[in-house]
Amino acid sequence: MKVRASHILVSNEREANRIFDEIKKGKEFSEMAKRYSSCPSGKGGGDLGFFEKGQMVKEFEDAAFAMKDGEVSRPVKTQFGYHLIKVTGRK
Repeated sequence: MKVRASHILVSNEREANRIFDEIKKGKEFSEMAKRYSSCPSGKGGGDLGFFEKGQMVKEFEDAAFAMKDGEVSRPVKTQFGYHLIKVTGRK
């Protein structure tokens, strides 16, 4: 199975929680990614495309594969920083 996800990467948990709260209040995930993500994917709304197990760091992958389509994660810490993940599809 492959999962398609978008993410927002920031350097600290406090900022990740603030962005998460804004998304829960109705802000568009892709717009928040464009504005705040430090990952180059942010320019495209955070879209990472489809990936399968073994392609992402474990913490990110574990969270993404456990989520439902359309769900936005609470901050997930990896070696790169704090991610907000939104699963957008499966195949």
